[in-house]
Amino acid sequence: MTTASAAGRSGPNIPLVIACGCLVALISFGPRSAMGLFFQPMTEARDWSREIFALALAIQNLMWGIAQPVAGMVADRFGTWKAMTFGALLYGIGLILMIGADSAVALHVSAGVLIGIGIAFSSFSLVLAAFGRTVTPAQRSLAFGIGTASGSLGQFLFAPLGATLIEHIGWQDTLIVFTGLVALVPLLAIALRGKSEAPKDSNPANDQNLMAAMSEAFGTRGFILLTIGFFVCGFHVAFITVHLPPFIADVGLDPRWGGWAIALIGLCNVVGSLASGYIGGRYSKPIFLSLIYIGRAAAIFVFIMLPITPASVLIFSGVMGLLWLSTVPPTSGLVAVMFGPRYMATLFGFVFLSHQIGAFLGVWLGGRLYDQTGSYDAIWWLGIVLGIAAAVIHWPIQEKPVPRLAQEAAE
Repeated sequence: MTTASAAGRSGPNIPLVIACGCLVALISFGPRSAMGLFFQPMTEARDWSREIFALALAIQNLMWGIAQPVAGMVADRFGTWKAMTFGALLYGIGLILMIGADSAVALHVSAGVLIGIGIAFSSFSLVLAAFGRTVTPAQRSLAFGIGTASGSLGQFLFAPLGATLIEHIGWQDTLIVFTGLVALVPLLAIALRGKSEAPKDSNPANDQNLMAAMSEAFGTRGFILLTIGFFVCGFHVAFITVHLPPFIADVGLDPRWGGWAIALIGLCNVVGSLASGYIGGRYSKPIFLSLIYIGRAAAIFVFIMLPITPASVLIFSGVMGLLWLSTVPPTSGLVAVMFGPRYMATLFGFVFLSHQIGAFLGVWLGGRLYDQTGSYDAIWWLGIVLGIAAAVIHWPIQEKPVPRLAQEAAE
């Protein structure tokens, strides 16, 4: 018996896949979640407007979204490890080039285009897809929650790490440290190697190619609603990640509260993501998503209506942390329920593209409106309106397989 056949018969080492996938999610999500900490030192060092840096991070989010479906296709076709190795390479090059970026164009290419594409090919979206084809359907929601929580743990760890490093060694050397950590991704991704395959017991008549899977998804009403609704998640999290630290400084609080706010969001999101994975596996995912978005809208409303103090910042950060990426396990879970795991990396990539378009607008509009009005008020109110709209959009989604899968299950 060959080694390959033995491995195929014994199946993947699920604990190893989960552990390495979680570390990849942690590392890939960490540096990009700390980008807001470079806002003030880089704009002051280069004498840039706030909009220039905001646009760079907006481009990063947009490129992440545009490249995500492509990354999913590459992972589904050629394997997760190859996709992640390519992504880590671009990610690291972007971080290094940020150091020498002395013009808006250089910043937009390094922090925007290169890091954005690098994240798409090395982030938790591909990790979740690897989990989806490794664990059983009953375990998927919890596994997705664990993977998402790991990304949040990266945010919790990298926010204070970044703030401390910037203070003691400067923002340039901090970017070098981040690059070294990103270089670990290809090593960890070895455990995730593999690609989507048709189930061995599937009915050949119901088998699909990639184009057929995409056509089926975009012809499904629930998928379209899910894609539109995820736009709002991106708008919220990207705006807050980038603009909450400078907002806190603008109201007269110590800038260090910005780093702790982002860290607390990441810590509470570990809890929120794990709880979301548990809840999504037992209760209606669409209704749960509606409640999450209503909760976000309410949290933002209370935050901006009360005086901004260290206590209110911490409370807001804690609440938003619980609701932060808690949308990901039920959203990815709905994709898996509706269409199965075979092309999940690709299909969730398209849903995530909508998320990143929202992220682009949240980051860019935050900087644009601030430069025009000297205030973030308009963007906060827009976030409230979008949260309510997302709650309405998710409610009618039906949590069931498409007819093709339902028929196959019946056979």
